[in-house]
Amino acid sequence: MAVDGSKNAALPLLAAAAALRRMVHLANVPANADAETMLVLLQQCGWSTARVAADPRSVVMMPGKRTPAAPAPEVAARIRASYYLVPALLRVHGRARLPWPGGCRIGDRGMEQHFAVYEGFGDRITVDDYGYQVEAGAQPTGTASLALPFRSRGATIAALLRAVVAGRPLRLGQPNLSPEVLSVVDALRAAGWACRVSESRLVTAPPSSTPDKAVRWTVPGDKIEAGTLACAVAATGGNAHIAGVCEEAVAPLITALRWLGVSAGIDGSTLIVDSPQDGKLSSHSLRAVASLAPGGLDADFEPPLMAVALTRPGVHLFSDAINSGRHGNLVPQLARLGADIHELSPTRCRFTGPQRLTGAGVEATDIRTGSALLIAGLTARGVTTLGGLEQLRRGHADLPGKLRVLGADICEVIP
Repeated sequence: MAVDGSKNAALPLLAAAAALRRMVHLANVPANADAETMLVLLQQCGWSTARVAADPRSVVMMPGKRTPAAPAPEVAARIRASYYLVPALLRVHGRARLPWPGGCRIGDRGMEQHFAVYEGFGDRITVDDYGYQVEAGAQPTGTASLALPFRSRGATIAALLRAVVAGRPLRLGQPNLSPEVLSVVDALRAAGWACRVSESRLVTAPPSSTPDKAVRWTVPGDKIEAGTLACAVAATGGNAHIAGVCEEAVAPLITALRWLGVSAGIDGSTLIVDSPQDGKLSSHSLRAVASLAPGGLDADFEPPLMAVALTRPGVHLFSDAINSGRHGNLVPQLARLGADIHELSPTRCRFTGPQRLTGAGVEATDIRTGSALLIAGLTARGVTTLGGLEQLRRGHADLPGKLRVLGADICEVIP
């Protein structure tokens, strides 16, 4: 079983290609709804994009020859990642007018740090009830030196792409160093930029000349899809080899699964999950805390891990202060299946396992809630009906289909 390309990496790489204004061949682009929406937005803004007929997972992008237009607000509002287009729009228009970002409704994920980045480059920001506008100011030369108050992935990528458009060196303090950010850094290196990365600082410098040669990038495998499939296998006592992932990207997940008594490891780019054949559960109480720190547990791993922990002995604590509304989406849905989870706060919960769940009707209110409910439904007695498949398809082209390949009894009900 192989995972698709990562949605969370593909979206900023597509925006980086637009900011670069060179032909870019981007391989391993997923076919989920959010990636398709980003391609539509780029076409609306004047870029030429096409999936390669011989390899539909590859996209070729280049600046269009027609007069660029603005993105349709109703399309841009579908996804959160529309904010990655600001630098590219500044390059061709001198301003970017966008609606407030959409995507998963999992708490307040404001754009204050994005705005601080643009102000650090001399841009002007205006906001209203419908959205925001960034207008390019007079661009000084020299290094842009910025520091983030916390390790925001979106603001880190915004700073990188704004530096590309300005053609200026960048020194960014306290950057986010997630695999999704590092994939953009690697892409810029391939385009001729000098990049140095440390835990405290990200430094970039433009190439000495402006090449026009096409560049080739590859979207990394989706670590969250790999983790979701691994959690489904672990929760149901199965075994699987899941190909196409980076060891560093899934290392925190592997640590958590091992703590829960699951035999999990990595062999090259393959995540391996082996459940005990005797059915005995050797588990410790898990403390799963979402973190933005390098090497920390990605918040998107937390929901599927919660579904696994419900099947394992111990008193388990889960915390996600990054997405303050995610537990409010997930915990009530798990309760419909009979889960007894004590909410300590809007971002922290605790429960004792193992728990026996019973099938019921539940709703995917966001991507990761949907994937966790799929796993929980596989462990429940009876039939579980999951609504809101459009949420799952925003992040996964066909997650239920991949679970079927692994042996899950899942069918889609056509209305």
